[in-house]
Amino acid sequence: MRKIWLVVKREYLTRVRTKVFILSTVGLPLFSIGIFAFTMALADRKADHPIRISILDNLGGFAPQVLLSLDEKLPNGEPRFQLVRAWDRPASTKEAYQELTRQVRNGQLDGFLEIPKDVLIGKDATFHNLNGSDYETDRTIRRALNSAVIERRLADRGVHIDNLSHIMQPVDLNLVKVTTNGKSEENGQSLLVQLSIVMVLYITLLVYGVMTMRSVLEEKTTRIVEILASSVSTVHLLTGKILGVAAVGVTQYLIWMTTAALVSTYGAAAGAAFRPGAAAPNFHLPISYLVYPVIFFLAGYFLYASIYAAIGSMVSSEEELQQIQMPVTLAIVSCFILYPVIQRAPNSPLAIGLTMFPFSSPILMVFRITVQTPPFWQIALSLAICAATTVGVVRVAAKIYRVGILMYGKRPSLVELLRWLRYT
Repeated sequence: MRKIWLVVKREYLTRVRTKVFILSTVGLPLFSIGIFAFTMALADRKADHPIRISILDNLGGFAPQVLLSLDEKLPNGEPRFQLVRAWDRPASTKEAYQELTRQVRNGQLDGFLEIPKDVLIGKDATFHNLNGSDYETDRTIRRALNSAVIERRLADRGVHIDNLSHIMQPVDLNLVKVTTNGKSEENGQSLLVQLSIVMVLYITLLVYGVMTMRSVLEEKTTRIVEILASSVSTVHLLTGKILGVAAVGVTQYLIWMTTAALVSTYGAAAGAAFRPGAAAPNFHLPISYLVYPVIFFLAGYFLYASIYAAIGSMVSSEEELQQIQMPVTLAIVSCFILYPVIQRAPNSPLAIGLTMFPFSSPILMVFRITVQTPPFWQIALSLAICAATTVGVVRVAAKIYRVGILMYGKRPSLVELLRWLRYT
């Protein structure tokens, strides 16, 4: 036991003292806090100047109706859209188009709306501006144009409506998530939290599994393992290596989860104190969101790290490593890709099966818990299946590791691997 502890201590201290570990451990919480602050800043940011537009009206008499529908106001009470000029059926559409394009390029206009003659029968209108990614302005102009078109069509049929935008004003639908602790209004924050947890699990399982594999290969290629094997059994060496890297991962998770809990609890209050009146996103993190990721990370890590360690002991070069590790890496990647199955129907037979399958449950069961928490017996059964599978995989990996760590040269074939498993 003392020898295993020495290996664990060596693996742990070697990694937690590296700059990569410090930067990744501290960097992710700082990045999350920065995103939180940036969200608050954007929520409090409002436009302070009108958007100057012109309308090239090839239909005729249509520009006033569009302008009437563009009734949004700035915080100071001024109209958000300022009509510089309405070109009503110009003599030369080409010359008017060229002149308006020149004004946009010179900054005299923020954009101009080109309305075709056949707009009432479905011909597309066009809004020209320098910023093709200004989707908010595009959405506002699109809504105003549609209202004006519908109003003109109704007027042509003898139906006159004074305020079409008021009649066609949509009704917002608020989404409220029912939980065991009550209800919470949904504005997309739950999906953000769910995807963040899945992403962290996916990345850490992959990174720490590959870290274990490369550590085994490095000790093998540098012949350090021959020195270690003379004083520590290969089984103790493998156990200590896996436990040491697992301790590094748990340390990182504890720091991340503590930061997440603090941001969830005190983030809104701190943001309100820093920027009074600013809208702060409401992130509620139940304790299960903080505990289960750590538990399932350990379950998944022990499973995949054992496989990765066996792979590292089988090969003798980086090239062979890249080839043989691909199936295991794809298994982890597929867990991340399959999250929409859980999101759409968390209690479907397929979702239940995926969260019980030991090679996908470490990621997908956590995601299922955040989407709609299943009965506790399903969570416990998933952990039990994963633990039982891990025990079997560790035994197989230990036999491969014990022989392969001291074998050099050609990569073993499947027959040779089966022979290694029969060694006592």
